Amino acid sequence: MNPAARVVHPIEQESFRRLRARLDTSHLPPLTRAVVERVIHSAADPEYATDLVMAEDDLVTAHAALHAGAPVVVDVEVVAAGITRRETVCRLADARSGPGPTRSAHAVRLAYEEVGPGALWVIGCAPTALEELLTLDASPALVIGLPVGFVGAAESKAALRESGLPAVSNVSEKGGSAVAAAALNALLYHPLSSEEIS
Repeated sequence: MNPAARVVHPIEQESFRRLRARLDTSHLPPLTRAVVERVIHSAADPEYATDLVMAEDDLVTAHAALHAGAPVVVDVEVVAAGITRRETVCRLADARSGPGPTRSAHAVRLAYEEVGPGALWVIGCAPTALEELLTLDASPALVIGLPVGFVGAAESKAALRESGLPAVSNVSEKGGSAVAAAALNALLYHPLSSEEIS
């Protein structure tokens, strides 16, 4: 579906108007601004403006890959539920936990076996899913690594940044499925580069 054809509900329009009245994002590059605003909108948390870490060049490349049909892999079904305009791959139902890897980590391995390199990975729940992805030679188009929690979340996101992979992450322990889906949706909803920003 053409992202330009998306009809924005008046409540969403008003929400973004209020967000922009509280926080000036006009200095941000277009895709960075789209991600920052949609993540803040999803959590009603303006602190994400200084917590998120991403590079516009990575987002431009990922945006092109996404709109060219690159697979989207999610760590849990609740992330998939938040991405309503694109099919996703989630292998959590097929995964098993063991004495070593968690079920989420096994699901990442199964998903990689299915999609191979070049996918967009959206991890919003399990730090162990992000940790497992970093052990693979996944060559992702983008990793949206926004897992939440007090055990391993901040550390897994720091490891993602240190990996040099194209990524959207944040510094703190906060995150979650809603904000991870929102970051991907920002790229889905953003017009193609030849079109005007709405």
